[in-house]
Amino acid sequence: MRLNTGLASVGALLLPLASAQSSGGTGSSNVSSSLAPDENGFYWVFSEGLSAAFNPYGASIAKLLIHDKYGIQRDIVAGFDNATAYSLDAAHPHLGGVPGRYANRIKNSTFEIDGETYHVDPNENPTAEAPDGADTLHGGHDGWDYRNFTVVSHTNDSITFSIVDPDGKEGFPGEVISYITYTLNNFTWDFKMVAIATTKKTPIMLSSHTYWNLDGFANNETNTALNHTFYLPYSGQRVGVDNILIPTGDILANKQGSVNDFWSAPKQIGASLQSPEAEGNCGFNCTGYDTCWIINRDQDGPYDWRAEGGFVARLQSAWSGIQVDIYTDQEAFQLYSCNSQNATMPLKTTQGLFNNTDFPRTIPQYGCVVMEVEDWIDAINHPEWQRESKQIFGPGGDPYVLQASYVFSINDTATS
Repeated sequence: MRLNTGLASVGALLLPLASAQSSGGTGSSNVSSSLAPDENGFYWVFSEGLSAAFNPYGASIAKLLIHDKYGIQRDIVAGFDNATAYSLDAAHPHLGGVPGRYANRIKNSTFEIDGETYHVDPNENPTAEAPDGADTLHGGHDGWDYRNFTVVSHTNDSITFSIVDPDGKEGFPGEVISYITYTLNNFTWDFKMVAIATTKKTPIMLSSHTYWNLDGFANNETNTALNHTFYLPYSGQRVGVDNILIPTGDILANKQGSVNDFWSAPKQIGASLQSPEAEGNCGFNCTGYDTCWIINRDQDGPYDWRAEGGFVARLQSAWSGIQVDIYTDQEAFQLYSCNSQNATMPLKTTQGLFNNTDFPRTIPQYGCVVMEVEDWIDAINHPEWQRESKQIFGPGGDPYVLQASYVFSINDTATS
């Protein structure tokens, strides 16, 4: 749509109706059915089969509760037991939040719009030449997932957060107003992210940076997520990157049977990590995944991203039987295999095994995965990709919109 009305009217259209509803959810006795935050500062929403807790800090998902194939309730996302801890954690691994205003990396912390060069806050990969960092990750030191959003609507099955990002914050041009809506419905987590550039042209790319372990970190056979099966049916290509994960401009083929081939058949995330090809696959001296795959649905003609069976990614654990199919209107998909986790991030009290010395109550390397629906990363520095209409937004133009549905089910089929 074109923005021909005032921002207040636009905002009103984006929000769900805030009507009183009866309580529901999974029936767990330790979650609140009130629309007020619970004693730990979380806002709960419910649907058949799912309960989720959200935190205004970063518009983050803090808990996602679902019953596994044995009927045991699992909390399958990483986080903290108390909302206050998110702003106090020095490591800040972007737990469950919305990175913004530009997700992923920006080469040299610079970009150009209409001939003007902008310099944004560098915060990753410091060097002697660039002591503050050689690039910008997830919007800078004070990106959106470091900030408190405002709860503007909350019902029993939905919550909407908003943020106003001022002109010049972290070096980005122009003011941006954004609304993030999360909804639960019939074993499905839907989210819609809308951002409006009000004063100047600016890059916008958002995502959800949720850390997943479909076993609820309670698998008594392994404490990693390498046993999870992953499938990307439309992703025969990926974005080529250098050794600090900055796109080179190359679009690379994921040849059948290669480390990055998840399109030809589902396979476990750890299945190919012993291959020499996996060394350096996620950057310098890194074995694993921090990879942006291209979603190539156009090859089959016009498509409806919501159509049943048209998921762009599937993650499944045979141990718990929990499966999630991801549907989205976006055209790229990033998977990070928690290569940098080092057993310093604690589990929540709703997760893991207790009194078991073989499985400490922390998240080890490869103990989780992050799945990000998004557009092509750092496309603002690659005009040859012709992604400007997907990533540069200005006043009077269309808003930025991201939509996704995470559809949960039980499937205990084992895959190697």
